[in-house]
Amino acid sequence: MEPFAGTADFEDDPAGDEDDTEPSTSQKPSAWTDDDDTTLQVSLTQDKRRRKLRDALVEDTVDGRDYERRLRSQFEKINPTPDWATKARKLLHGAAAGKRRRSSSDSETEERVQGEGPEVEEDVLLGTGSVLAGRRPKVLAHGTLSIERLRDANLSAQAEGEIKVVRFHPSPQVPVLLAASSDRRLRLFNVDGHTNPHLQTLHVPTLPFSNATFHPGGTSVLLTGPRPFYYTYDLQTGTAQRSPRGLWGTTFANTNGAAQEGSMEICQFDPTGSVLAVAGRRGHVHLVDWRAGSGQVVGSLKMNAGVKSLWWSGDELLTLGEDSEVYVWDVGQRRCARRWKDDGGYGSQIIEGDRASKYMAIGSKVGFVNVYSTDSTSGHSDRPKALKSLGNLTTSITSLRFNHDSQLLAIASSVKKDQMRMIHLPSLTAFSNWPTSSTPLGHVTSVDFSAGSEYVAIGNSRGRVLLYHLRDFSAV
Repeated sequence: MEPFAGTADFEDDPAGDEDDTEPSTSQKPSAWTDDDDTTLQVSLTQDKRRRKLRDALVEDTVDGRDYERRLRSQFEKINPTPDWATKARKLLHGAAAGKRRRSSSDSETEERVQGEGPEVEEDVLLGTGSVLAGRRPKVLAHGTLSIERLRDANLSAQAEGEIKVVRFHPSPQVPVLLAASSDRRLRLFNVDGHTNPHLQTLHVPTLPFSNATFHPGGTSVLLTGPRPFYYTYDLQTGTAQRSPRGLWGTTFANTNGAAQEGSMEICQFDPTGSVLAVAGRRGHVHLVDWRAGSGQVVGSLKMNAGVKSLWWSGDELLTLGEDSEVYVWDVGQRRCARRWKDDGGYGSQIIEGDRASKYMAIGSKVGFVNVYSTDSTSGHSDRPKALKSLGNLTTSITSLRFNHDSQLLAIASSVKKDQMRMIHLPSLTAFSNWPTSSTPLGHVTSVDFSAGSEYVAIGNSRGRVLLYHLRDFSAV
């Protein structure tokens, strides 16, 4: 059968005859060509890094086109095409050939397969990275949130008490969620959005959990509670280890009796994971050196009131006191750089910030959440003005969490049922469609976003970890 049967227009067109006789190439044309490449002269001997490009020792100068060809060949030697890409090309070639054979009687179909197939293939297989790696970040609109309810994250291994903490692994390549519950068990799940298989359960009878967090490096989990010791769980070996002695060691045992009886309920790693800040009693904040692995206290800070919450903003440590004052510490010099009063002073309970240190939020015991720009708090004013005071909830704020790109803020209270709101940060307004007062969340005890905000996990007092899919951040 003629390849273009029924298309008589090609008979009178010389260009058409040429296209019929010459096979079309699957190589996409260059988007841009530099005319100077033909006149460019590059020496392969003057620079030591270029000598490896020579085909013979006597070679010296080559033109721009030849230099480009040699660079490309050298790159392909160092970074060969991965097996999955080679197999994918074979599958696509086979599928395209089969489709051409099946549709040989339809000229339009064959024309489409021959013309568009290679371009689609090249677009997908042009690089070895993720297909979605080059996506531009999604800009959320205020008003409504595109969200979908999934199976509970801990359905495969439910807790026997209330969920104390839910946290996602800090790496986007590790879809692991931890859930620490009041039955003194830590459970790890592989979050895939479907079955969410259970990975591991760790039972620590001697430590009632009140805090659990991944190390910023993603290698271990720190477990703390109302005890002067802690546990670390190594994710690679699957082993747990208790701190060899009380956190405070001999130095603090003799000089600070309150520290000896203290707990580690309030603590947080700095962004590098080298220092752990622990809130002690009577306004003390202890700095633990985590690099050596021994958990030794290397310094302390002192506030004028008891510590309610901690947050690291880069190298600076921010501590929130019972008197609603925020202390900003220069950790290196062990001094208070500045301090200021929370706007309104409604009995501040918790402080939290985003990863980029653009926003900071402080929740109060009467339900207000003050959202600040870090630019306003970095000055010397003793009463910086909040961007907005959010009054969406009426009970004590117990959870604050920003998503990865500072577009969402989750605020929640465990005092009453279904007390959670999702805030659109650019407009500082709550989404109207989710969650509402009728969304069955229960008493929300903890909230967290996944590393890329594809998922949001919500722990409640009934031992369930509710899982929702944020479609605007979907990786599929």
